[in-house]
Amino acid sequence: MRYIQLFDKNLEAGQLPRQGVLPQAVMDSAASIVADVRERGDKALREYCKKFDGVDISDFAVDPSVMDDALEQVGPAFRAALEKAAAQIRDFHQREVEQSWFTTRADGTMLGCRVTPLPAVGIYVPGGRAQYPSTVLMNAIPAKVAGVKRIVMVTPPQKEGGISPYTLAAAKVAGVDEIYMVGGAQAVAALAFGTESIPKVAKVTGPGNAFVAAAKRLVSGDVGIDMVAGPSEVCVLADESANPMVVAADLMAQAEHDPLAACYLVTYSESFARDVERGIELLVSQSPREEITRTSLANEGVIVLANSLDQAVAAVNTIAPEHLELHCEDAMGLLGKIENAGAIFVGKWSSEPLGDYVAGPNHTLPTGGTALFSNPLSVEDFVKRSSVVCYTPAGLLKDAPATQTLAQGEGLWAHALSAALRRRALEQGEDSVSYGALAAADLTGIAWPGDEEAVVSAGVQVKGA
Repeated sequence: MRYIQLFDKNLEAGQLPRQGVLPQAVMDSAASIVADVRERGDKALREYCKKFDGVDISDFAVDPSVMDDALEQVGPAFRAALEKAAAQIRDFHQREVEQSWFTTRADGTMLGCRVTPLPAVGIYVPGGRAQYPSTVLMNAIPAKVAGVKRIVMVTPPQKEGGISPYTLAAAKVAGVDEIYMVGGAQAVAALAFGTESIPKVAKVTGPGNAFVAAAKRLVSGDVGIDMVAGPSEVCVLADESANPMVVAADLMAQAEHDPLAACYLVTYSESFARDVERGIELLVSQSPREEITRTSLANEGVIVLANSLDQAVAAVNTIAPEHLELHCEDAMGLLGKIENAGAIFVGKWSSEPLGDYVAGPNHTLPTGGTALFSNPLSVEDFVKRSSVVCYTPAGLLKDAPATQTLAQGEGLWAHALSAALRRRALEQGEDSVSYGALAAADLTGIAWPGDEEAVVSAGVQVKGA
């Protein structure tokens, strides 16, 4: 792991070995695939499935009965784990449900927000280096809680064809409605634009490799996306009260995801950092994913040595990690100082893998420092909000002068006229806005009457309005 020693200055983002934006070569390749699928639909999907997955597929759709069969194949213990995780994920996300709301001003004007679920969402579930049934739960359950009627899962077929029964069982437990065997950038394009076999959706969520991330960026705007996620990452803030072997295991738990996974240890004890490295050497030698873990820690692992706890906390906020573990003596006391993190695990018993699977909060989190401004996946990602505005005559007269004045300041004549004609109808009667009356009127004078400050602030009063 690489060391960064902090002296009198705090950590700066430029010191971190993050690659940032997607490579142009990846974007160009994904753009070609997306455009091809948009133009040729299923024919292009079949060609890419053969090329990238080595599988000939005639029918991408998976029969729903296969999900029922998968529940029997995975065994009672795994099924119990799925159901426990699903229940706790569901319970957490039900607390995020937002209700429509309305309020009424004294003049009778009604304002509000109408919340409605998206009609259909597509969730991408990786199927390359490992199977991720937890990803199915984390994406499908908040969508189901939000009230989405059509939840579509896409995932690459395995080399022998078909989909892992663990992934299928999770889809059943989570309430997935449709499953299609297709992966990569081509799957994102199919969800975004639709093909002969796969009807389009309103939003695409879920993690994937760089080509999936690039495709999501490319289709954003044609459909909604949750985020453009990079490699997964963890940051452990630890003092000497932490167990270095436990911290070593926690860093390895992130590193084993992917050779590009990023692991940060922030501490103000060099001896503790050395103990963690020694612990990693002991543990990693027995890992079935040793090569991936070693590559990640060697290339993407960083140990930040701070001079104090305050400087260590400042470093964490600069890193803005996807996952943050607080292995400190007063972990809960530090919580209020953490500003930037996707998920925060407080205290020595709060392992990040618990959050990956069963704790309840979503494990789809902002990566690459985007926790500075982004949020975990939630029910809010699967609904849309419509503002509701319903004016009364009195409310119109109160706000029309300010509307006209602002419109005049922006040079938008018809904006002002729209409010002005309603105001005129209330002030002078409906006949004053007839074709004949307006044909002979100074419309600019009506739109931009030059109201005094008192009128703009308080509006106009008309008897009976």
